[in-house]
Amino acid sequence: MPRQPLIGVTTYLTRARWGAAWDLPAALLPASYAQHVQRAGGLAVQLPPDDPAAAGDIVRRLDGLVLAGGEDLDPGLYGELPHPRAGAPVPERDAWELALLDAALGQGVPVLGICRGMQLMNVHAGGALCQHLPDEVGHEDHNPVVGAFTDHLVKPVPDTRLGRLLPEPCDVATHHHQSVSRLGDGLVATAHTEDGTIEALERPGGLFAVGVQWHPEARDDLRLTRALVEAAARD
Repeated sequence: MPRQPLIGVTTYLTRARWGAAWDLPAALLPASYAQHVQRAGGLAVQLPPDDPAAAGDIVRRLDGLVLAGGEDLDPGLYGELPHPRAGAPVPERDAWELALLDAALGQGVPVLGICRGMQLMNVHAGGALCQHLPDEVGHEDHNPVVGAFTDHLVKPVPDTRLGRLLPEPCDVATHHHQSVSRLGDGLVATAHTEDGTIEALERPGGLFAVGVQWHPEARDDLRLTRALVEAAARD
């Protein structure tokens, strides 16, 4: 039986309540992330925020990396002041995930960025974000119901890695109020919505380095996660 690749998935760092009495700081992640990796043939391990100096050692033990969704990035990372509707940043998570991404790209480890993870890939490459998308597009369709995923149509760009994985327009699970405003160096946009919002990006070349603004783990479509796992098994 071939070895299952080990896929690291980043986590939130937040306060949480569970059980009869516990109310404590916690590293947590919706179970759907790990389940998607497992269903795609990989082994999932969670990567709570740690010392960024440890990122290289962690990545050397991984076959693939998922940058999960979550809180808004610190706008200071791309040279802006916070928008009134921007969420409070989590500097420990920002620093940790930027270091993980840097190590993964440097070591040739495949990467899939999801929602916040795609935005982090863009900021890492020197890009910038629109801090409150309704200001730009004039509607709330990317995040119509707080705390719930809804579907909208995305159109992949042909002749890209994403376009080959998703060759037709498709409905995806959306829940975001920020987006890419200026694409980072070396990245290409690979999917858009009807209003022009960049919904996916990638780094051209041999390494699998793909970011999507939607949440594949919230639906049954395994094509993106399976592509990551297959790339991790090869590399």
